[in-house]
Amino acid sequence: MGLPEGIKVPDALLASYTRHGGEEERAWIARLPVLAAELLDRWELEREGGIASGEASLVVPVRRTDDTRAALKLQMPREETTAALIGLRAWNGDGIVRLLDHDPESSAMLLERLDPSRTLASVEDDDLAMGTLGAIMGRLHSVPAPEGLRGLGDVARDMLASVPAAATALTDPADRRRLRDWASAVTELVGEPGDRMLHWDLHYGNVLAAEREPWLAIDPEPLIGDPGFDLWPALDTGWKKLHAAGNATRVLQRRFDLLTEALGLDRLRAAGWTLARLLQNTLWDIEDGRTTIGVSQTIVAEALPRH
Repeated sequence: MGLPEGIKVPDALLASYTRHGGEEERAWIARLPVLAAELLDRWELEREGGIASGEASLVVPVRRTDDTRAALKLQMPREETTAALIGLRAWNGDGIVRLLDHDPESSAMLLERLDPSRTLASVEDDDLAMGTLGAIMGRLHSVPAPEGLRGLGDVARDMLASVPAAATALTDPADRRRLRDWASAVTELVGEPGDRMLHWDLHYGNVLAAEREPWLAIDPEPLIGDPGFDLWPALDTGWKKLHAAGNATRVLQRRFDLLTEALGLDRLRAAGWTLARLLQNTLWDIEDGRTTIGVSQTIVAEALPRH
């Protein structure tokens, strides 16, 4: 399937919509060539460079009529897409990629162009990289949360309601105990879910080099809640490398210390909300057919402070 002017939908993106999606998803990917052409024309954009894609979106590097570089991002309208637009407007480029324009009907975004070839993972000093990420996270959390975003309290209550059935899918009794322990930690916190605007997926791969600032965040999935719920992606970033090096626990503990200090968080509360993330990801894994808790989730849990 080709897009106008030689743009081709990457095979992985095409497969994700046609093999795993329903009728609505297949209709959207089929219309993507027309949508891209319409937006390139409406916003008077000139294509520049090769295209890229994520799990659910197509990104086309473009140049505007004033010669500024930008990126056209197209993805199917969904709740998380709407949340991203709300968050990007509220943040207005403070620590994060700037939203230049958007199309309300299609949820397409015109974003400032960053450097996708250089993520924060390219910084070899992990303390420096985590300090940079923590500073960005703090800036994002400091912006008042606008209306229209989902709250962590609702998310947490939905998780807790799913635990009894999900636990029966785990084959290892130790895993079932872990799941229930994590649920108990969430139960203690659910009454005070917090009021900050969270990124929800801030890790090294979602921080790119930029011209306006050295580093800027991308791909938010905004949610209103406690900052502790935002830590897990940062703690877990580069997991395969950590696990292979045999120093995962030490690095995870160091990262937790750096982030909680930079953000001024209560350590035990942050640990509890991190367990909530482990619970959430385990529930998603079970929905996908897994019957065990992942190694990374177990080691992160063991590395968190308990007192």
